[in-house]
Order: sequence, then C-alpha cells, then structure tokens
Amino acid sequence: MMQKNKPILKTLAGEKTDIVPFWFMRQAGRYLPEYRALRAEAGGFLNMVYNPKNASEITLQPIRRFQMDAAILFSDILVIPQALGQKLEFLAGEGPKLEALNVDSDLGFLNPDKIDDVLNPVYDTVTMTCDKLKKEGFDQTALIGFAGSPWTVATYMVEGGGSKTYEKVKSWAYGSPEKFQQLIDILIVSTNHYLEKQIKAGAEIIQLFDSWSGVLDQVNFEKWVIKPTAQIALNLKSKYPDIPIIGFPRGAGTMSLDYAQKTGIRAIGLDFTMPCDWAAKNLQSILPVQGNLDPVMLLTGGKALDAAVYHILDSFPDKAFIFNLGHGVIKETPPEHVGQVVEIIKSYKR
Repeated sequence: MMQKNKPILKTLAGEKTDIVPFWFMRQAGRYLPEYRALRAEAGGFLNMVYNPKNASEITLQPIRRFQMDAAILFSDILVIPQALGQKLEFLAGEGPKLEALNVDSDLGFLNPDKIDDVLNPVYDTVTMTCDKLKKEGFDQTALIGFAGSPWTVATYMVEGGGSKTYEKVKSWAYGSPEKFQQLIDILIVSTNHYLEKQIKAGAEIIQLFDSWSGVLDQVNFEKWVIKPTAQIALNLKSKYPDIPIIGFPRGAGTMSLDYAQKTGIRAIGLDFTMPCDWAAKNLQSILPVQGNLDPVMLLTGGKALDAAVYHILDSFPDKAFIFNLGHGVIKETPPEHVGQVVEIIKSYKR
C-alpha cells in the first residue's frame, strides 16, 4: 500500500519540502560496477529486463549506495514494440535495433491483446522490488514505473533504432497522418494497459518518457505529443487518481508550457537545455518540476559539478521541486560523482 508521507510523494502532491527529494534517470545501470558484474553473469540486456530476480536487484543497486528518494524500474521503453510483435535486438555497442515499419506496413500484426505474454516478468519485477524495498528498510523510497510516450516509441519503431534526422517517422506522420494515427492508437492502448498493470503490481509513480518530443514543430507537437499523452494521463487518473504522473518532454523548450497545461500530468521533467529561471517562473507556478543537471557535468565532476548543482537548487527555492538529471547517467560516470551530488542535496536546506 502506498505511503503518501514519502518525501517524493509529498513533493508530487505539491508540497515544498525542506530537503529536496532526488533520483536520477538511468540511476541503475552501466556506471555501477555491481551492475556490470551482474550483466556479465546474466548475458544480454533483455535477459536482465525479463528476469525479475535480476531486474529487481538492478533496480535496488543505486538505492543501497545513494538512498535516492525513488527507485525506478529497470526496464526499457522498447519492451512494448517487442511485446506487440516487432523484432527487437540490443547489439553490443550499437544500441537497439528494430525491424522498421513504414507507411506501407500492415499494422495488423501488432497485437495489444497479447502483450502480457511478453511483459508479465516486468510486472513480477515491480512486485518483487516493492517487497525488497520494504524488507531492506527503504520505507521512504517510492517505486517509479514507466513507459515511453507513443511518439517516442513510434520513432524507434519506424526508424528501426535511433536517428539524427527522424525523416522517416516525420514523413509518415506528416504525409499519411491517418495511417500514422493507427500506430499511435495501438501504442496508446498498449501503454495504458502496461502502466495499469505496473500500478497494480505496486508502482507508486509513473513517468512518461518522450525523449524525441523536441524534433517536432508546434502543430505536430500538439498532435503527436500532447494529445496521446493527455489520453494516457486521463485514463490513468480516472482509475488511479492517487498515482502521480511525471511527463518528460525532452527538447520541448517553451512548448513545455503547453505540455504542462494540456496533458494532465502531475509534474514535468526538464532536460538540461531548459533555463532554470524560465522553468521556475513559467512551469513551477503550475506544477512540480523535476531536473535538470547535464549528465556531462555529472561525468566531469569537480568544482564545476558543485557549482552546477547549487545553481539548480538555488533556482527553485519555492514550491515543489525534485532534483534529477536532464537526461540519463552516462556509463563512464564515476559513482563518486553521484555521491558528490547526493551529499550536496542532502545537506542543502531550502
């Protein structure tokens, strides 16, 4: 059962806390030697994601080291395409590869009704992680479940992986919006189900990652980012009104204001390009904000890191704020640098 007195849940309810709650995107991962040791034993990335024992262990590794205010489920946003029936591989040194869709693809093979056949181990990971947090005494640590937002997941499904230009997915969305809407609708249905099951398994917070929202113009941002996100948020809020949703529209810039006002999310994550003073004035007046240290600054360390952390903390002195990165932890980051940031946050009084 969710304890609403956990610091991060208080913040997401709009309370200003004396000590700023914190967690880091990709806090469980390759920068930790204990993660690398487990991966060497387990084999491939997906072998860990779909093994609840391994995935729950990885989820807890940074909590044991740094006592973050939230653990985030160890998984990946691309499990939904795989569960829908799209071939997915994680190749060493290359990242994810999918069998790309295009405007002529028959989308009938993508079956939202069958996704639990693949995703049941993820729900087991959520339950197992909740049990471990309790048993290990992390009773003030909340568990975050997550999914990729439909636009971002669609970019991978159409591009076949990462992209520098997003020409394929944008051309499809711009040139054949009715067909592209079919793909987005499949992802909305699947994402709703996936997140509902995570919540039933014990997730206390949901984060929606829209990593590539910033590649769209304003009209298409409204159509492919805001509207699908709003549909997911409305569904989850109607069934689980106490579960806060954090949206992360990376690269959205000033369009983040529309996102904050129109999607129905409870809090917004800021990427590291977002000016803190603008966000404090325009976004924090509407809802809690989360962010936004540059991961390269975390990698760099030293006095520059100290100054950057203090700048962010000083920029959000009023209202509800969660400290995080503006993107995920870089794999070469020394764990000591994470400890350096944690020490500042825990000693900082608002």
